[in-house]
Amino acid sequence: MDAEITLLAGTAGTTIATLLATDTWNGVRNGVITLWRRVRPDHEEQVAAQLDTSRRDLLGAQTDGDEETEREIAAEWQGRIRRLLVAHPELVAQLRSLLTELDPSTRSGPTVTQRATASGSSRVYQAGRDLNVEQR
Repeated sequence: MDAEITLLAGTAGTTIATLLATDTWNGVRNGVITLWRRVRPDHEEQVAAQLDTSRRDLLGAQTDGDEETEREIAAEWQGRIRRLLVAHPELVAQLRSLLTELDPSTRSGPTVTQRATASGSSRVYQAGRDLNVEQR
């Protein structure tokens, strides 16, 4: 179970760190807080503050092109999640469910969002899959 928890914590840490810098960060925040609340309700405010700090740090690091800080934030959350799961292995299923919910690639059916702006005599070519363009 330890190897499984370590692997799951690694995935969770990376997912949390990646999604904190996206529009879905509120869902990440709420999901992680809910996870903690089940077994450590006294740490809810502390976890919320840590998530908010991680988000601020991550956004600043991305602005500065600081990939090392991004990796450190993922490692910090990996460690937090691993320690939580070691102490409370009953949360493994809930964490898996949260990761499935947060990871768009695990949702059923494809989601395609496209936006384009053209001006003057420019051209825009968009496709949800294959695209062949022949210029004449």
